[in-house]
Amino acid sequence: MDDEVRTPNEAAPIPAAPAQPVRDDGVNRRTVLRMVSAAGVLVAPIPAAPLLTAGRAAAEEVPVSRPLPGPVPGSAARATPGAVPGPVPGIVKPLPAEWFVPHGTNAEMRWDAFRDAEGDAVVGRHVPVERFFVRNHTSTPLIDPDTWSLKLFGSALRGAPTAEHPVEFGLDDLRELPSTRISALIECAGNARSYYLKQQNQSVPGTPWTLGGVGSASWRGVRLAEVLRAAGLTGAAVDVLPTGLDPDYVVGGTNYGPVRRPLPIAKALDDVLLAYEMNGEPLTPDHGAPARLVVPGWVGIASIKWVGSVEVAAHRLYSPWNTDFYRMFGPDYPPGGGDPLTEQVVKSAFELAAGVRLEAGREHRLYGRSWSGAAAVRRVEVSADGGRSWRRAELRDEPRADGWVRWSIDWRPERPGPYELRARTTDRRGNTQPERAVFNREGYLFGAVVAHPVTVV
Repeated sequence: MDDEVRTPNEAAPIPAAPAQPVRDDGVNRRTVLRMVSAAGVLVAPIPAAPLLTAGRAAAEEVPVSRPLPGPVPGSAARATPGAVPGPVPGIVKPLPAEWFVPHGTNAEMRWDAFRDAEGDAVVGRHVPVERFFVRNHTSTPLIDPDTWSLKLFGSALRGAPTAEHPVEFGLDDLRELPSTRISALIECAGNARSYYLKQQNQSVPGTPWTLGGVGSASWRGVRLAEVLRAAGLTGAAVDVLPTGLDPDYVVGGTNYGPVRRPLPIAKALDDVLLAYEMNGEPLTPDHGAPARLVVPGWVGIASIKWVGSVEVAAHRLYSPWNTDFYRMFGPDYPPGGGDPLTEQVVKSAFELAAGVRLEAGREHRLYGRSWSGAAAVRRVEVSADGGRSWRRAELRDEPRADGWVRWSIDWRPERPGPYELRARTTDRRGNTQPERAVFNREGYLFGAVVAHPVTVV
């Protein structure tokens, strides 16, 4: 990866061949088979969530639960003026109104908060943890990192350990393995969902994200490939199934269990990180503490938070999150639905409030960011006349895969009145934002050009 950094104890890049003996310099030799029921993970009790109306888009809806009990040591932030009164259900950190728009137990980042009143940047390439968006299916669990362990089992590990007798790694064990630091985006599959209705007059259920269900961070941890090999990975592996420690997802009278979603072994061995740090600090509860997956370029549901176990199988694996949820259904897709979602689509966003008032007859510098799950950004174009003409924006970063690029362009509107700004991005694979997104009934992967209204006075 472009901005990958290896720490001094890290070995050369991991080879592709999956069969390899356990490393002598890797896992602490106390790695023994222990009962999964004796894990000792302390999760704060959370009352059962009320049921929602049944529907295929249930995985994008979040049951409302009671506030989490008490603060987590080290996670409480200073009170911020303008914060949403009281805790937002299911989220631990404060959510200042000037930084976030709450959606149930989710919190969307506000793009206009990236700049201050003078137009100066207050957010760099990486979004600070306290400003990072939150996507929860249920509620943030409070997990004791000292007693947490990651459990690996399945038919594609040497000796086929079972869920009752898994191979286990504590947090200290993971830190003894070679570490890797990457820069990567996390983006909800439903990011920009609200524009299906706003721009295309197509009603879809689910959390009505605008463009703030995304964030970039620096992540440090251990490559999942390293952990799998230390656990005894064999060449028979086909899929892995990471499972989170969040409360069971219950909707429409059905308990779907904890959030979990399979990954093909090729992706798992490629660039997936088991992260324990975010922006140079230990993970916080809302962002997956003590450890989470980071799956670069793929929809956010693949980056399982609060990961507690990984099944490693010699056959395909399934869960509701790759069968019922996070697939495309609609008139332009197969009758049984499309394949499980993987890569994210191209998007652009202005660092500007919708409806902002700008002065006529003077030059304004417009800022924004663009990104793609498939490749680095190649170019960004901006239109101020409804898409009739386009001008090239200046890229302010060296474009990199798995990250966004910041850009700017100058605009001088001469006449007062309403305008719609548009940004259109093309990545290095040739993927370009279309004028209209293909409809799907869950409202996933909206990647069309977004009209951003402003008023010139």
